[in-house]
Amino acid sequence: MSTEAMNWAMDDAPMLRTEKDRPDTTARHVLQVLGEHARPDGTNAHPSILRIQFRTGYDRTTVQRALRRLEKAGLIRRDGTVDGRTRWQLAMELIRPKTDWADLEREEDAFRAAAAERKRRSRSKDVTRSTPVTVTDFECVTVTDSESVTGDVTHSTPSRHALKVRPSRTQCRPNHQQPSDNQIPKSSSPATASAAADVPQPDHHLKAFGAFWSNYPKKRDREEAKKAWIAAIERGVDPDLMVKSAQAYARERHGKDATFTKYPANWLNKGCYDDEPDPEPPAANGTPQHPTYDTEEYYRGFVQQ
Repeated sequence: MSTEAMNWAMDDAPMLRTEKDRPDTTARHVLQVLGEHARPDGTNAHPSILRIQFRTGYDRTTVQRALRRLEKAGLIRRDGTVDGRTRWQLAMELIRPKTDWADLEREEDAFRAAAAERKRRSRSKDVTRSTPVTVTDFECVTVTDSESVTGDVTHSTPSRHALKVRPSRTQCRPNHQQPSDNQIPKSSSPATASAAADVPQPDHHLKAFGAFWSNYPKKRDREEAKKAWIAAIERGVDPDLMVKSAQAYARERHGKDATFTKYPANWLNKGCYDDEPDPEPPAANGTPQHPTYDTEEYYRGFVQQ
């Protein structure tokens, strides 16, 4: 094996082209096999057709056609025979043009630029211009344009950014539970609103989450369930309704395969608290099929935690 002949066959030899002006990789592979069996000056390369087949994986006809293409292009020349095998001499004086590498670099740059442009267009399709929105939940902010925000902001506890308010599900669900009178923000004078903002109010909704979690039949992903609970409260859902619905769902799933019981976050996000529960079958001994819990008791337990 000759390192010089191998380097020439792999890198320096001119690349043959097919009729469709594509690189002739088959002929290139056969030329590399000849380079493995040649001397440093490219002479005395006489591997058998069978050896080339074994080395490349091509069939006999493919190998013979590749040898004829290489011979026609002048990259190899016949130099007698050895034990009935054709002896070849490699035309190592023929050098591949340096422009081949520059052409490959230009193709690579063009490919990367096209990929970046496709990615930019894909991202621009996902970005939509926001429409004028008026947000009155906890923070009084009027958004008149995507680039300008004006309004009177009144901080409350807990405070949150107006642009993070999730869209109301009551818009797509006409039968959604409407907020009670206590949950509807009442208009007041600026002085009254400022005084109310200075007095911290306890977060009763998170306390009610303790009762919900204790009653729900499948306790998985507590933090995700808490986020879904807060989102439901922001949509105006009564916490007592969700606790009672969780109790009814627990009674419905009692004694059934827990695999098909919804995760609490999924149950809250889909608004399953508004579903009509299945009728509960009568108990044989008069006791309920699923234990119930006192809501106020779990409120107190959650506050202690």
